[in-house]
Amino acid sequence: MLRVLRTTRKDGPLFCIMPTCLFRALPNQGVRYSSMENAFQHRRTVGVEDFVLLDDYRSENAFVDNLKKRFQEDLIYTYIGSVLVSVNPYKELPIYDARHMERYRGQNFYELPPHVFAIADTAYRAVVQERRDECILISGESGSGKTEASKKILQFIAQASRHAGSVDDVKEKLLACNPLFEAFGNAKTTRNDNSSRFGKYMDIEVGVQGYPIGGHVLDYLLERTRVVFQTPGERNFHIFYQMLSGCDRKTLDNLKLTGDWRDYAYLNQGAKKIDTSNEDSLQRQWKKEFSDNLQSLDAINFTGKEREELFTTVAAILHLGNVRFVEGGDYAQLTNPEVVSTVAQLLGCARDDLIQALTHRGVHARQDKVLAKNNREQATTSRDSLAKAVYAKTFDWLVKRVNKALASTEKSKSAVIGLLDIYGFEVFERNSFEQFCINYCNEKLQQLFIELTLRSEQEEYVSEGISWEAVDYFDNQIICDMIETKPIGLIPLMDDECLRPGNATDMTYLEKMREKLPRHRHLLIRKDTNEFVVKHYAGDVVYSVLGFLEKNGELLHRDLKELVISSNNTILRAAFTAEEATSLKRSFSTATQFKHSLAQLMVILKSKDPFYIRCIRPNDTKSPRVLSETIVRHQVKYLGLLENLRVRRAGYAYRRPYDTFLKRYKSLCPATWPSYSVAFKEGVELILQQLNVPPESYALGKTKLFVRLPQTIFAIEDAFQQRKNELITKIIAVWRGQRQQKLYRQAKQNIIVAQAQVRGFLARKHAAERKHAVTKLREFIKGFIMRNGELSEANRKFWLQTRMNYLNTLAKKPLPKTVLDKSWPDCPPSMKQTSDLLRALHMKNRILKYCKACSAAKKALMEEKVTAEKLFKGKKALYPSTVPKMFVPARLNVDEHTKDRMVYFENNLRMPKEQTIYATDCVKFDRSGFKRRDRTLVLTTQQLYLLEPHKAEFKKKKAYPLAGVSHIIVSSNKDSVAIISVISTESGNKPAQKDDYIFHFPNVVEFVTKFVDQTGKSGVLEIIPSGKRELTKNGTANGSSLVQFGVGEVEHITPVKKSLQVVAQG
Repeated sequence: MLRVLRTTRKDGPLFCIMPTCLFRALPNQGVRYSSMENAFQHRRTVGVEDFVLLDDYRSENAFVDNLKKRFQEDLIYTYIGSVLVSVNPYKELPIYDARHMERYRGQNFYELPPHVFAIADTAYRAVVQERRDECILISGESGSGKTEASKKILQFIAQASRHAGSVDDVKEKLLACNPLFEAFGNAKTTRNDNSSRFGKYMDIEVGVQGYPIGGHVLDYLLERTRVVFQTPGERNFHIFYQMLSGCDRKTLDNLKLTGDWRDYAYLNQGAKKIDTSNEDSLQRQWKKEFSDNLQSLDAINFTGKEREELFTTVAAILHLGNVRFVEGGDYAQLTNPEVVSTVAQLLGCARDDLIQALTHRGVHARQDKVLAKNNREQATTSRDSLAKAVYAKTFDWLVKRVNKALASTEKSKSAVIGLLDIYGFEVFERNSFEQFCINYCNEKLQQLFIELTLRSEQEEYVSEGISWEAVDYFDNQIICDMIETKPIGLIPLMDDECLRPGNATDMTYLEKMREKLPRHRHLLIRKDTNEFVVKHYAGDVVYSVLGFLEKNGELLHRDLKELVISSNNTILRAAFTAEEATSLKRSFSTATQFKHSLAQLMVILKSKDPFYIRCIRPNDTKSPRVLSETIVRHQVKYLGLLENLRVRRAGYAYRRPYDTFLKRYKSLCPATWPSYSVAFKEGVELILQQLNVPPESYALGKTKLFVRLPQTIFAIEDAFQQRKNELITKIIAVWRGQRQQKLYRQAKQNIIVAQAQVRGFLARKHAAERKHAVTKLREFIKGFIMRNGELSEANRKFWLQTRMNYLNTLAKKPLPKTVLDKSWPDCPPSMKQTSDLLRALHMKNRILKYCKACSAAKKALMEEKVTAEKLFKGKKALYPSTVPKMFVPARLNVDEHTKDRMVYFENNLRMPKEQTIYATDCVKFDRSGFKRRDRTLVLTTQQLYLLEPHKAEFKKKKAYPLAGVSHIIVSSNKDSVAIISVISTESGNKPAQKDDYIFHFPNVVEFVTKFVDQTGKSGVLEIIPSGKRELTKNGTANGSSLVQFGVGEVEHITPVKKSLQVVAQG
C-alpha cells in the first residue's frame, strides 16, 4: 500500500510515493514523514543522498557543502535524480565486495543508498527485461576516478549474471580486458597515478537469457607522444615498467633488457620530479601487475607466439629510444650501432635497412626515388616517429585481438550495455595538441549531456504541452562549432595549414586563427606569444601552439613503413598494411580522424538510453578525506550539475509514450484488461485512477505520460509484478484444467476398453498368489514340526530361514563390547555349533583389538596389575577393590605446595643418579606410643625415602636402601597397614640390625606392587592372618610393642597400651 508524501515549499509542492506502513504523524510540522525522516534529520551532518532533496537547491554553496559532508563520512556517492555524482576517495573503501553486489542486485534504484552498483543494476535489468540498449557515460577530470568506476561496473555485471556454462568464459574475458588496457593505455601523470591516456568505449552484449555473450571495444586517440616524451613528474605507459620488473631473468636476457627503467631514455625523462622513496613498493606493484597481465592474456586465449611477439615489440621500443645520433657534417651518424642491431633483431628486420631508414629519407619524384641524408634532428625525429607508430599500431592490434576474443558466437538477438571511459578535462602548466583534442572530446560529451538531459528535456516539455519552470543553462554548441565547423574551425584551419605548400609553421597557423576568428568570444590569441586561449565550458585553457602541425600531420615516413612491413613480426605485419606504404593518397590528419571518431561515438550514444556518472576530483594532492571547495566548485560548475539539479527539480523523472505504458500496465485496470477500446491517453488515466495515484504526481502530455518522481513508477511496477503473478496463476490454472480434462477423457475411454481384461488378469493373478501362499505355508508348518529332527528336504527351507533370521538377529543385536563381557545372544538348536564358533571368533576379535589398542604405557600398567594379582589374589581381602582402577605413579594429596615439594626433593634430597618410581602420602606410627605422623614415602631406583612435608619443602627423615628392606608384612584383611622390616648396614663396630616400621597407606596393594616391580623380590612380601605381630626394634623383639590385626564392624586403627589394633571392616 502506497501513500503520497507532500511537503509545502516556497517554490511549490514536492511529491513522492512512499509505503503507507512507513508513515507516522508528527505534530505542528505541516508535513508527513516516513521512515526517511531519520535521513532528513541526519542531513545536517552527512548531507542528503539525492541533491533533489536539498532545501536550497539553487545554491552552489549548498551543493558543495552537501558533497563535503558526505565525502568526510566516506559517502562518496550522491544522486541527482538518476545521475550519479562520485567523488574520488583516494583510498580503498569496503563497499565493493560480493555482499554489496548481492545487496544491490535486483533492487529498485532508490531503495538503497547511492552507489555505482545501483546504476549498473538498473542498466543491466533494463537490458535483460526490456531488451533496450543502454549506455553508461562516465565523465570528469583526470584523476576523478572514472577508470575505477568502469571497472566496478564490469565486476557487478559479471557477478549479477551468475554462472552458467560458457558464460563464465565470456565474463572472464570481459574482466581480463581492464588490466591489459590499463597496462598499455594508462600512465602516471601529475594528477593521477593511473590516468587513462586513451578513450575507451565498450559494448557488452547481453543475450536473451540475461548472460553476457560477447563484447566490443572502441579506442580513441591514444597519447602516442608519451612513448617518446614525458613532462617532469610523469611516467611512460605502465607496460614498460611492469615488463622490466615482472619478467624473469631469462626473458630479460632474451630481450636484451637490464631490468632497470632508468637505463632507457624513453622512461627516465620525467624522473627528475618523481619521488623514488617508495621504489621498492613500486617494483612489487609492477611485478604483481605484470603477473595479472599474463593471466589476462591467458584468459583472452593469446598464443605463446602472440605473447612473445607482443613483449618483443615493447622491448624494441625501449631499445629504440637509446639509439643516439651525432652531427657528422651535414648528416647524422650513429654513435651506438650495437643498439640498432638489437632493435633490428627484435623488430625482425635487417640491421642495414633499419640504419638506412633512420639516417636517410626517400624523396619520390614521379616514378623515381632519391635518397637524401637526414641531419641529426631529422634522424631523431624519424626514430621517435617509428617508436610512436609501432606502439600505436601495436595498441590498435591489441584492441582488435581483444575484440576477436570477445566476439559473440550466438545468432540470437542481443541487447548491449555501452560503457564509456574516456579521458577527462585536462589543464596542465603546458597544454599542447593532446590536451586540445582531449578537451574537444569533453566539449562534445558535454554537448551530448546538454542535448540528452537539459535541452531535450525542456524541448520535450514544450512540445508535449507540459507547464514547467524553464532552466537557464550554458549551451556549449558555439565552442564545438568554433573547433570543428568548416571552413574556419580550428581543426579545418589546422588541416589546411598542414596541406598548404610552402613553409607552413605553428606560428603561421596561429596567425591564420587570428585572421579567421578575430573576435570570437571563446577564443583569445595572445600577442607576441605562441599561445592561444580557448574559453571552454570548463574554464579557460592556455594552449601552446608549438608542435600542433607536427602532431596533427604526424605520418610515418614511407621508408620506415616499408621497413616495418618487411618484418617477420606477425603483429607488426598485421598492424601495418602494404597499402599504407605504396599509396600516394594522403590520409586524414590526426585531429580530423579524431573528429570523425567522436561523431561516430555520438551516434552510438544517442541510439541508447544513457546513464550518467559524473566523477569529481576532490583535491590536487591525491589525499584521502581532503576536499578543496575551490577545486570541487569549479568541477560542479563546468559539469553542469546545478543546471541538471534544477531541471530535475522542475521536471519529471519518468516519461513513456501512452501506447508503451498502456501495453505494459493494462492488466492493472479492469477497464483496460484484457483488451481496451478507448484511446491510449484515456486508458492511461484509467490505470492511474485505479491505482489511486494522486494527480499532482504526474502530468499528461500530448503523446506521453510524465511521472514526477521515480518512487511513483516503482509503486506502479511493484503492482504490475504482483499482477503478473496473479495472471500467471490464472493462466496456469486454466491451462492445467483444459489439459486435465483432455487427459481425463482419453484415460476414461482407455479404461473402459481395458477394464474387463484387467479385472480378469487381476483375478487370475490373485488366485495364483493364494495357491502359492498356501503351498509355502504348508511347507513352513511341516518344517516347523520337524525342526529338531535330522536335516531333510522337508525341513531344509525352515532350517535355512531359521539360520538367516538368527544371523540377521546377530547383525542387528548389540554384541559384547569388552573382553570381560561373556554374554551372547541365545540361538536355536540347529545353530548351536555355528553360534559357538561365532562367539569364539568374536571374543578373539575383541581380544585382538584390545591388545592392538594398548599403548606401551598402558601395557606397563597392566603388567603391574598382573604382578598385583600374583601377589595378592586370594590372599588379601582388599585386593578385589583395587582391580578396577589402574595404579598411578604418585598418590599424593594435592595442595598449592605439592609440586614445589617434589621439585625440591628431586633437586636437593634425591641422589643424582636416582629416578623417582613412586610417591605416596602415608601415616607412620611410632613404635613407642604409636603416635601418628603424616609422612611422604618416595620409592626411587635405589632407596626408599621417608619425608616430612614442610610447606614447599621436604625434610628427610630416613632413607632406606632397597636392598635393606627384608620384609613387607601385611594382613589378609581389608586394611592398608604394612610393617616394613629394614636391616641397617654395618657401621664400624656396630653390627647390622633389624627394625620394623608401621605405615598406613592409601593403597597398600599399589605400594607393594611398585616395590616388588622395582626390586624384583616377590619374596619380600609376607601376608599374615589376623593376630598379633611383635615389632623388632634395634634388632630385638622383646614384646614391648606389637601390632594386632583383626576384623570388625567398623574399620579403625587404635593404639591400646603397648599394642596397635588394626581393625578392618569384615
